[in-house]
Amino acid sequence: MKTALSIAGSDSSAGAGIQADIKTMTMNGVYAMTAVTALTAQNTTGVSAILEVTPQFLRQQLDAVFEDIRPDAVKIGMIPSPQLVTAAAQALREYRAQHIVADPVMAATSGSVLARDSAVRGLLRELLPMAQLVTPNIPEAQILSGIPIETKEDMERAAKKIGDLCGCAVLCKGGHLADDASDVLYAGGEYTWFGGKRVENPNTHGTGCTLSSAIAANLAKGYGLREAVRLAKDYLTGALESMLDLGHGSGPVDHIFDAKSRYMELPFA
Repeated sequence: MKTALSIAGSDSSAGAGIQADIKTMTMNGVYAMTAVTALTAQNTTGVSAILEVTPQFLRQQLDAVFEDIRPDAVKIGMIPSPQLVTAAAQALREYRAQHIVADPVMAATSGSVLARDSAVRGLLRELLPMAQLVTPNIPEAQILSGIPIETKEDMERAAKKIGDLCGCAVLCKGGHLADDASDVLYAGGEYTWFGGKRVENPNTHGTGCTLSSAIAANLAKGYGLREAVRLAKDYLTGALESMLDLGHGSGPVDHIFDAKSRYMELPFA
């Protein structure tokens, strides 16, 4: 079985963060492992507290994973401090990690801030240049590129600027635009658009975590980048279309688990 590692924060409501990553990777047929960067007291309406791990403990988690079950892909999510960014970057560099998908998490869907400005600068300097793919939403792409985004042309410009700056592929997600939910991939100097219809579902907590984890799982299984993105986008759309409501605003992966969707790929059967 192929393996994937999530380096991210814990979400106590389990709709985002490492809990969403584990569910998504499992449903997409790979063995999921984690290195926790922070604990959060969180639900779909907001984040009330964050407790960061120490850089030394994050490194110990990464050593434990890589020295026993080497991941075929790595997904990076919430890393709240520059010290944790450095610890993760050093370990991934030393272990020559492959197929790194970086979701530059800066704020929760509720608007709660999850990463300090200094951590964002550290991502740009240390981690994003190591990634095969970076997956910012529009607010994140605006911060990383410095380009205001109001149109699809702006999305292309921002993706290119981030990609050229960091030397990686960029998937700029268009869910914050009004007309549809199409995403653009900038890779190898070319643009590829992935059309997406807007699903009128209020339960969007953890959609970014779900998409990036599904992409990482597909890369771990050997898919090329464009196909990995396409399959992951189909998976997320199916999760949202299931429309199951577990509470105030359950995450999209919870819909897949409870609705027994046609996208289910349980590897442990």
